[in-house]
Amino acid sequence: MSTLAKKRLMRDFRRLQQDPQAPPAGISGAPQDNNILLWNAVIFSPDDTPRDGVEQNLQNQWSPIYVSLSLSTKPLLSRWIQRSEY
Repeated sequence: MSTLAKKRLMRDFRRLQQDPQAPPAGISGAPQDNNILLWNAVIFSPDDTPRDGVEQNLQNQWSPIYVSLSLSTKPLLSRWIQRSEY
């Protein structure tokens, strides 16, 4: 993994931890302990909606090229790791 990619992801993660408005309420995410390019996220559905109480799990796989270049053509790979039941 490129050092630039690691630095950028660590910087972004620190910003998420320090900024009280990021991420928005009901969303949390963090890199896995052993792989900064693999992040897990949880999205909690808003109250008073048809999906109230639903928790959705998401996993993002960042490409070293994607985070190293400001204008990358390589897309982010995301996948839902849990089906929602409502």
